[in-house]
Amino acid sequence: MTVTTYRDPWGIPHLRAADARGLARAQGRVTAHDRAWQLEVERHRAQGTSASFLGSAAAAWDVFARRARLADTARRCFEALERQDPETADWVRAYVRGVNEGLVAGAARAPEFARTGLTPGTWEPWHPLGVWLATHILFAGFPAKLWREQAIRHLGEEAVPLFATDGPGTAGSNGWLLAGSRTTTGHALLAGDPHRFIEAPGVYQQIRLACPEFDVVGLAVPGVPGIAHFAHTGTVAWSITNAMADYQDLYRERLRRTGTDVTVLDPDGTWRRTERHTETVEVADGPPIDVEVLETARGPVISAPGPAASTHGTDGTPDADADADADGDGETEALALRYPPRVTGDLGFGALLPLLRARSVADVDRAFDAWTEPVNVVHAADTAGGVLHRVAGRVPVRSRTNRLRLAPAWTDGHAWQGWHEMPYGEITDGVAVMANQRGPATPLGVEFAPPHRADRIRALLDERRTWSAADLPAIHTDTHLASAAPLLDHLAALDGLTTGAAGLRDLLLAWDRRMDADSTGAAAYAALRTAVVRRLAAHPAFAALAEPAAVPEVLLPWLALTPRIAFALEHLLRAEELFGIDRPAVVRAAVEDVAVSGPAGTWGDTHRLAPWRALPDGPYDGPALSGDHDCVLCTSAVPGLTDLAARGPAARYVWDLADRDNSRWVVPFGADGVPGTPHHTDQLALWLKGDLAPVGTDWDRLHLVEETHD
Repeated sequence: MTVTTYRDPWGIPHLRAADARGLARAQGRVTAHDRAWQLEVERHRAQGTSASFLGSAAAAWDVFARRARLADTARRCFEALERQDPETADWVRAYVRGVNEGLVAGAARAPEFARTGLTPGTWEPWHPLGVWLATHILFAGFPAKLWREQAIRHLGEEAVPLFATDGPGTAGSNGWLLAGSRTTTGHALLAGDPHRFIEAPGVYQQIRLACPEFDVVGLAVPGVPGIAHFAHTGTVAWSITNAMADYQDLYRERLRRTGTDVTVLDPDGTWRRTERHTETVEVADGPPIDVEVLETARGPVISAPGPAASTHGTDGTPDADADADADGDGETEALALRYPPRVTGDLGFGALLPLLRARSVADVDRAFDAWTEPVNVVHAADTAGGVLHRVAGRVPVRSRTNRLRLAPAWTDGHAWQGWHEMPYGEITDGVAVMANQRGPATPLGVEFAPPHRADRIRALLDERRTWSAADLPAIHTDTHLASAAPLLDHLAALDGLTTGAAGLRDLLLAWDRRMDADSTGAAAYAALRTAVVRRLAAHPAFAALAEPAAVPEVLLPWLALTPRIAFALEHLLRAEELFGIDRPAVVRAAVEDVAVSGPAGTWGDTHRLAPWRALPDGPYDGPALSGDHDCVLCTSAVPGLTDLAARGPAARYVWDLADRDNSRWVVPFGADGVPGTPHHTDQLALWLKGDLAPVGTDWDRLHLVEETHD
């Protein structure tokens, strides 16, 4: 078998092989060369072993991964794949073989291995499934049910819609489809940008995979074979956005302990013995942590009062319901997580090869029938004029309580009752837009993103009848902030302000509502918003929600009061009544404060990129950013806490069905995960300006790096 590796001017790998299996092996090998450190971090995160070299900062995740049984679930899913789809299982094995062939040499390029003393390990066939599961286990935002439980307990049911918005731990995307009737070429265009935590190296890998069966360019997930989310095969292209579906449940469980035995109360009134064992999380800079792993008929227990302390440390996670910690019978409560792959043994990997082989929208549609998670809205278009707008994934049918809050496991009515049919969306006047707002997935979810990004994209597209691929990056980078209106309306209604505050009010009312990095108006608005958020978060009406929550550490961002108020601010300011809070007085006090101590500079002075790095190397002086959470250019700060942006466009793309070489893409940093190399950050300048690199597929214009014969 001959495999050739080419690179384009941005260092992006273009791979050719004799068949799909050889190509998967080549993809694994080149990924290990470019991203060895990233691969090993993700493999260890899937196994719950990352604290062994990253230290105590990673321990909370490892404890969660062990308790949620991510590695065991991935193993089960691969075993099922071997039985049900041996071709795909063999293809995954080939990818893993390639990773192992390239990992040692790739690790020698990456300085992080020497810094941590980590030796590259050996990948097993289930590891790509583990990487996928660990990457997406929090995508559906199941911890929001813990927040709603507390909000309902302290504020009542009316608090749920007030705080219903895209929370701080979810991930979204912009995506839009233009049919041929709306383009200058008469062929469709797809464009968008996935919003995730910005990581270094990036969460997406630009790559091309070519063999006699297919020739696909797209954005792959390092550690996973194929190209799942965003790709162009030459005759058909597809993209996804997070559907914001609710497909994971949290159950309150009643436990009894007798020595090392644990029993759980089932809905029929019977106490049944629960699976139990102990695992140890090794921590590089601290004592090991013994983790009790329990699983009920509902699912793995992710939070529970622990047994008596052992000679090792314990994870120290208290139970999730302090009011029901224990009763006179010695019972305790715990939380069990139920998620589809744990129930079905299917992670949807059966969709990956059919997607690569797709030639038409119909092929893409059939491939996504096998999709499991995360649940996504899919756009697709082909060169024959076909278009597709659908939801793909697996969402259980169950009670409203399950979907909204914690379900009591010991009562009837909370079991899963089959699966929802996946809905299809309409394409209106040749356009489909999804930005995590309510749409075709509405019956499948509880909370969705505000409509501002989607409405703005649609409005911009409607400003002209036809578009070209070169026109679309201007939409990616639009900075209009529609969600500013409620706060500015409150501000406009104030009178009797001091001279300084009145001047600030006039500045803000004249501001163009664009969150541009060089805008002083945007900086002033952000400062006022932060002051309002902090005053609301400190109000006695919310005091009970400000108390530290007794949940696993990795779930705490969903229960933090200040971010919840920040992301729901427009609802809280527009509500007819807000738990007796005098909102005009809050805004008045905030504007007076900001007038005295507000920012003297621009939005970009404080709104700067702050990527996640598994191994931080000193302070990071990130570049200034335009945009904000509800802008199309979604660079998310957390008002009230920080103006730094840890989330934003993890990639941008435009797929042109008239000519694939006219397509374009960009990632925040570069193709190479090794610091100091030419292609480590060479795309950052493009990303910051909103420019895209061309997708060039002419083999004669690519640089041949390696040819191997096996």
